[in-house]
Amino acid sequence: MRMSPALFSNVPAKDYMHLFDAGNVNGKKVAEYLKYKKEDISVAASVPISSVRYDDKMPDVLRQRMTEWAIAINLIAGFFNDPEKTILWFNIPNPQLGDITPRDMIRLGRFNKLLKFIQAALKQNER
Repeated sequence: MRMSPALFSNVPAKDYMHLFDAGNVNGKKVAEYLKYKKEDISVAASVPISSVRYDDKMPDVLRQRMTEWAIAINLIAGFFNDPEKTILWFNIPNPQLGDITPRDMIRLGRFNKLLKFIQAALKQNER
């Protein structure tokens, strides 16, 4: 039985932006790419600011959110195949997102909507 490519649309082909170390998200790199302060991460991940840390004691919920963000960054990087264009895409208002930046979509807790947008756009570009 052949699997549908859509089944794998939420996993990038590789770690283009080097956001993972031995399979674990590097939260500090993710925060740097998105230009987030601890306050931004606290709001986006719905965790107390005192819980925002990038070591082995990172709370599971924060690790999960940052893993999701890293995957989204890598999905876009796989499309552009250029780190600068990838980061630029996250920082420029997008008319298809209501003139909000993808970076702000994440920060405002709208990550799931952004991920669906990314997946649909990548799927459409396959054609």
